[in-house]
Amino acid sequence: MRNPCNTGLLSKSFRTPKRLPHKILERETVDEMIYNTTRQRDRLILELQARCGLRIGELLKIKVADVSDRTITLREPKSGKEAERAYMPENVSRKFAEFIKEKTLQPDDRLFPICYSTARSLVKKLGAKLNVHVSPHDLRRYSATYASRNGVPLEVVSKVILRHQDMKTTQVYLGKITDSEAIRWMDILHGK
Repeated sequence: MRNPCNTGLLSKSFRTPKRLPHKILERETVDEMIYNTTRQRDRLILELQARCGLRIGELLKIKVADVSDRTITLREPKSGKEAERAYMPENVSRKFAEFIKEKTLQPDDRLFPICYSTARSLVKKLGAKLNVHVSPHDLRRYSATYASRNGVPLEVVSKVILRHQDMKTTQVYLGKITDSEAIRWMDILHGK
């Protein structure tokens, strides 16, 4: 039996809208956002998203006991697993340890006891200071794209930074490659 909804007129009327590519933030913009932030808490939130690829929801659930040297155990991650591990660069790990010590937080204390909407508006306000429209997820997307453009293998970007189950999901995060970038990589791979 033929589907009566598969007619030319209906398919034109109800087309699936084309997805616009996400604008990937520039490194200078992200660094400026981070370094212009005066509160240590806000700076850590930005750095954990932009440098470690954390989702804002995961970040807000972190407790002191979940932090161990350069790793963070994420409880109840989006993947549905019981826990996942996220990794931090040494400088972020050091700032994190200083923050915990300075605030004299206990093992069961949440590191960032704010709600999702507060964190989202914080990121938006910090971006607005630079005349940039930015959401928390843009920082996660930046983290993946920055790593990918600096030679980190796609498998590492997917499984370690973004913690995706499928690499197809990761490819959606990465921005389009410009012609000049494609030429630069060809020169790196095969010499000039």
